[in-house]
Amino acid sequence: MLSAKSKKGNYPYMITTEAMMKLQNGSDVRGVAIAGVPGEDVTLVPEAVNRIAAGFAKFLAKKLNKQMSDLRIAVGHDSRVSAGMMKEAVFGGLLGQGVHVTDCGLASTPAMFMSIIFEDTHMDGSIMITASHLPYNRNGLKFFTVDGGLEKSEVKEVLTLASQSSAMAVSSAAIASLDLIDLYALHLRRKICAGLCSGMYDRPLEGMHIVVDAGNGSGGFFATKVLAELGADTTGSQFLEPDGMFPNHIPNPENADAMASIRKAVLDNKADLGLIFDTDVDRMSAVLPDGEEINRNALIAMMAAILAPDYPGSTIVTDSVTSDELTTFLQDELHLVHHRYMRGYKNVIDECIRLNKAGTVSPLAIETSGHGALSENYYLDDGAYLAVKLLIAATKAKKEGKQLGDLIAKLGHPAEGVEFRLKITGTDDVQAYGADVLKQFEDRAAQAGIAIAKPSYEGVRLVFPNGWALLRMSLHDPNMPLNIESREKGGCQQIASQVKDLLTGFEHLDTSVIQ
Repeated sequence: MLSAKSKKGNYPYMITTEAMMKLQNGSDVRGVAIAGVPGEDVTLVPEAVNRIAAGFAKFLAKKLNKQMSDLRIAVGHDSRVSAGMMKEAVFGGLLGQGVHVTDCGLASTPAMFMSIIFEDTHMDGSIMITASHLPYNRNGLKFFTVDGGLEKSEVKEVLTLASQSSAMAVSSAAIASLDLIDLYALHLRRKICAGLCSGMYDRPLEGMHIVVDAGNGSGGFFATKVLAELGADTTGSQFLEPDGMFPNHIPNPENADAMASIRKAVLDNKADLGLIFDTDVDRMSAVLPDGEEINRNALIAMMAAILAPDYPGSTIVTDSVTSDELTTFLQDELHLVHHRYMRGYKNVIDECIRLNKAGTVSPLAIETSGHGALSENYYLDDGAYLAVKLLIAATKAKKEGKQLGDLIAKLGHPAEGVEFRLKITGTDDVQAYGADVLKQFEDRAAQAGIAIAKPSYEGVRLVFPNGWALLRMSLHDPNMPLNIESREKGGCQQIASQVKDLLTGFEHLDTSVIQ
């Protein structure tokens, strides 16, 4: 076994166990992969990546009760500039354990999971090298088994095993390669054809003009290998070329500039639909022909409306910051149940799985961030699959002389919304302090006669005559996000003032940002 120092200094860093464990970011691994941003030191060094890959191999062998030499693991990456370096380190870690490795090249996160499912590939596990929408200097690892993405506890186990492993420097010359995106695109084309009751050679999207914005990430294939192949006009599609410096806009459907960019492309090209993906294509948003943005609450409402006829009376799982107007639409217009749960795409997905296992039909788990997972699609948060469902609905609507936007015509919207992040400083146990703040905050609200939404699976949500406020703990950072929405202009400031009064006297909580 070659150690980190045993081959010409391939791995000049010796990462500590503590530093290794800090690379966990919920249900994946993230860190600074390359220098270039002032004040951000490299943390995801090749040695760490190498050892983490070895840790995943050990975890998978144990989970599947297989020998290392029998394991087949696929590896793919997005367009980040550090992808090549990261991939070589992953290869070394896997090959050093005797694993059979397949290089999938440029891929999407959902495609990497499907490499386990597809009969033609049937991998035991997969690793996607990505940091989603984060800046160019960041990178990370997402892990998949047949059960989906790893849980937080499983990622911790992988990192624990990594901390006990040595870095391996093994030649990757003999690694098999696979154009997974071609196979994945075929899978999506079949889904579209089935949804439109069309044959594969019928070009069912002829007459549809669809603009795609891939943000220079991995999503360009959707325009070239899915839409164009089925006859769609993709004129005006932009930023399809992979570029890990992301020169045009942040590849994030939540970003205002990104949404403005795809909106302009739709309007300029008089398109029937615009689709925008994040870097690794596990999230998406859309734009209608009139420029209406279908993201956050509107995306949730649209997907629920598409699914409602097939799942009457079912439960839609969302994150905790969704609007009251969405609840009204889901319940009163679609006759569905709205189940608000904790933020974090794995949290909403796991809750959706739990409900279905318990006998409550739940076809959709979706965050306002654009992460959406359908029970019919392996509970996989797949932006391209959401796009397929929208495409089918849009194509059917056009043939019937209708508009896709008709599905959510009765969805209300808050007049304004705001988010404040209240920093916690001067205490070693941030979580315990935050929990105490939430308890006292709830008690104070009750004493003041302010209504409290029940049940609440995350934080404390206060109900006001003109809106609501939600105070919760951040998933990863030492702060407490405060989300406020109002049904009338100026209402957020009124609510914020009342909330600030309830938060007086907390020594380690910075409320000065509340305006």
